[in-house]
Amino acid sequence: MSNIPDELSYTKEHEWVAGLDDGLTVTIGVTAFAAESLGDVVFVQLPDVGSTVEPGESVGEVESTKSVSDIYTPVGGEIVEVNQAVVDDPSLVNSDPYGDGWMFRVRVEGDAEDVLTAEEYKALTSGDS
Repeated sequence: MSNIPDELSYTKEHEWVAGLDDGLTVTIGVTAFAAESLGDVVFVQLPDVGSTVEPGESVGEVESTKSVSDIYTPVGGEIVEVNQAVVDDPSLVNSDPYGDGWMFRVRVEGDAEDVLTAEEYKALTSGDS
């Protein structure tokens, strides 16, 4: 079973969101479950800083030795930061998905779309949903 931190929110597309309860800016990445499913990540494409995104929008890609997957944003707003370290070293997605492997930060405008609690995400990834 993948590590699923209780303090984060999650999406059905396997992204995690930190800071959602705080309101202004959130950090988004892909979950350990997604990283394990993808295999060795070899390329990450992230959105441009300053771009405006809508909840549920595809904003980037993660490419592994197995497949290419879209990265979705569960919140709308402005991209205020991207993690250049993960672009330079995509293996951070596999080695530290909830830490150094974060993807981007969004200054939130409006509500998050279809976010799950840690318990709901655990049920989703265990096949109990």
